[in-house]
Parts: sequence; structure tokens; C-alpha cells
Amino acid sequence: MEKSKGALEAEISKALTHWEKSYLGRGSVSVKSDILRDMVIVVLKGILTSAEYSVCQNKEGLLSVKTIRNSLVESGIEELKETLLSITGIEVKSFYTDLSTKTGERIMVFMLSEDLQSKL
Repeated sequence: MEKSKGALEAEISKALTHWEKSYLGRGSVSVKSDILRDMVIVVLKGILTSAEYSVCQNKEGLLSVKTIRNSLVESGIEELKETLLSITGIEVKSFYTDLSTKTGERIMVFMLSEDLQSKL
């Protein structure tokens, strides 16, 4: 039986939450995944700690938190790509991410090698 778009999105969100907890040591407050054409867009909320918010009060601290957090995610990208391949059956061709030090949200965009939405 083919999975629905919603079921796939929920599975991706669950897998990313599990990855965060096992790889980064803690998970975000909420994760929402959306499949759009050849992209999987993931929004993670509540990823920064209280200490990180404090450090982000000045530009130097803000840049260091962004750099460290992005490096941590990038260092685990191969595992994330494998996870998305196993869930969607489609290879990830590129990955983009950024985080907001104001809202504590991270956005991840996985560009797939094929249009997943048209297959659902």
C-alpha cells in the first residue's frame, strides 16, 4: 500500500526528531515536514537552549551559535540523507539549512533528485 503525503511527512518529522535526540543530544519542541514538488521542507521549533539565547544577545555570540549549530547539522548530513532515502525512496541531491536566533527555529530543505509530490 502506498503511503499518503501526510503519512510520509509525519514519518520524516518523526525520523528527524529521533536523529536530533540521538545525534545532537536533544530534540526540538516541534517538527513539521512538508513535501513540495522535489523538496522536503522541515521546520524545527524550539531548538536553542536558554544559554544559547543569552549568548545570542550580541552579534559575535549570535554568529558563533549559528556557526556551531550549522556545523553540527552538516556533520550529520550523510545520516539524514540516508534516512530520507529510506523513507521516500528518492535520493537527496542537495541540502540547505539555517536557523533563527530570534525565534529558535531551524529550517531544513532537502532537494530530491525527483519530484516526490507528483508520485503521491
